[in-house]
Amino acid sequence: MLERLITDVAIVAVLGAGSYKLRAFDGKGALSAALLGLAVIELGGIYPFLALLAFVVLGVLATKYRYNEKRKNGVAQSNGGVRSWGNVLGNGLAVVLFLVLEKLSMMDTFWAATFASIATVNGDTLASELGKVFGRKPRLITNFKPARPGTNGAISLAGELFAFLGCLVIVLFALPLTQHKLQMFIAVIIGGFIGVNLDSLIGATLENREITDNNSTNFLASLLGGLAGAGIFYILS
Repeated sequence: MLERLITDVAIVAVLGAGSYKLRAFDGKGALSAALLGLAVIELGGIYPFLALLAFVVLGVLATKYRYNEKRKNGVAQSNGGVRSWGNVLGNGLAVVLFLVLEKLSMMDTFWAATFASIATVNGDTLASELGKVFGRKPRLITNFKPARPGTNGAISLAGELFAFLGCLVIVLFALPLTQHKLQMFIAVIIGGFIGVNLDSLIGATLENREITDNNSTNFLASLLGGLAGAGIFYILS
């Protein structure tokens, strides 16, 4: 067990240092990501860890994609796309909470919650970053009135497609952990997609009123998306 812990620490340390060097995270963000990654791999093992790693890699690529164009249009991620500890916690804290519940209960329901939570943040990031580039005629989710690209709560057909694809990527990591593969597939995909759109709804309401910020919006959406995934899996099982 000690050897495994040393190996896991070495893995997350290397990845954390790499993420800092590649300017995916600043110093505090890289340290937070390494600690969160260690918690995930110790609590849940390799599959949720790889799912989170896929989210980080895809998120960085989507953020950097045509970044100058997004910056010119005033919709680019701030600080050159470099994220800090608040973003790490906003996107990953709910995942750790669900893994703790899975560890205590040993129920597949909380595997569904874990991966639906990751699917939420992955789908949201792809929808946001790529929707700004490919989305046409975005509309506010609350009333479907036309909105500027990058507006909190703005959605587009392209963004919704990227959200679905983001959820689809994450569900592949969940399937080896359960015998109820069809139920897990449906729960993670739908739960994550619900979470993505709840993120837009929270952004259009609470965040625009400055009740939440981007990080707390992400946390709420990932928590609710995870709960939706758990509920769907429980009903189907």
